[in-house]
Amino acid sequence: MSEILFYLGALMIIIGGICDLLGAIGLLRFPNFYVRLHAATVGTIGGAVVPLFGISLLSLGADFLPHKYAIAGASFVTGVIILLAAPAGATALAYAAHRAKLVKWEPKVDHLAEVRKND
Repeated sequence: MSEILFYLGALMIIIGGICDLLGAIGLLRFPNFYVRLHAATVGTIGGAVVPLFGISLLSLGADFLPHKYAIAGASFVTGVIILLAAPAGATALAYAAHRAKLVKWEPKVDHLAEVRKND
């Protein structure tokens, strides 16, 4: 059982590295602020939360760690906090940029048009 947890945790850490790489490429290649913000969020959630859950599983599967339950719990709680905070932060950044009209864009569909009417 511990070997399964160990290999599953190692796989999640590798997946996190791949998500970080894809998020970094998206930050460089995507055309505007909003899509780059999406890439940053993918990099944050996939590149930070998934490896933290992987570390949690890896530490539970490692028999040589003295405080493996503390490491697993701290990693899991940190991952959950980042999982809740990252999308909220990205949404707040996008909303603030849209409301302040700092980012130039030409929308095909504008779901925030009613916000402009209230200004």
